[in-house]
Amino acid sequence: MDVGAGGETAAERWAGRQEGRGIPPEILARAPASPWLHDPSYFVAPEVPLDTPSRSVALDLLDAGGTVLDVGAGGGAASLALAGAVTHLTAVDQQVDMLEVLAAGAAARGIPVRTVRGRWPDAAADAGRADVVLSHHVLHNVVDLPPFLRALTAAAGRGVVVEMLAEHPMAWLDPLWVRFHDLHRPPPATTDDAVAVLRELGVDPRVLRWERASPPKQDPAWVTARLCLPAGREPEVVDALAALPHRRPRLAATLVWRP
Repeated sequence: MDVGAGGETAAERWAGRQEGRGIPPEILARAPASPWLHDPSYFVAPEVPLDTPSRSVALDLLDAGGTVLDVGAGGGAASLALAGAVTHLTAVDQQVDMLEVLAAGAAARGIPVRTVRGRWPDAAADAGRADVVLSHHVLHNVVDLPPFLRALTAAAGRGVVVEMLAEHPMAWLDPLWVRFHDLHRPPPATTDDAVAVLRELGVDPRVLRWERASPPKQDPAWVTARLCLPAGREPEVVDALAALPHRRPRLAATLVWRP
């Protein structure tokens, strides 16, 4: 077990860092709209799949073909990139409109699909098992990581493929939280923190580190909403974004393990 200098386990360290990314109730109460909802149009799977390490290892696991379970599927960028190798897709997401986008993409590619609305691991029983389980850019939305990871492993027949950014994807906005709300965030959770939790669970994942061709879409209007600010303050957000000293996150990692 990975016990830190303060006597905390890797799972406790992950949870503490994730809880530190939360939005205080008093700020959330002033938000004109929920900062948590995502626009499905941002998550439509590209017609030509991106050639990433995550896609490559998932195709290797599928080999001549197999079933796929996509956890936190969004619009299906991860699972629909495996068209031609997927015999059946089960997609889990909390947003109905995301699942609708994914279902349309699956139909266009001739992939049989079943959608499950829910939060993992609560939705694990309804989702069932598959040969390959995917979960891309979801870990940084999870506080209690062990149950989430155990459920991924239990659902997989051949292997699990997780993709994540090297650190919390919103950490680059920390200076803006200070500027607009005087909110100081703790250090973000990282890929290494997630790997440490897996090792506490007896899983030694293969870790592939790489760089995305482009950062996630994060336009000023979305950032304004994410910061719980009204739309009228978008010009200030534009100026603040231009002043940030570092570029948006590109470093990513693929974690692969077998059940």
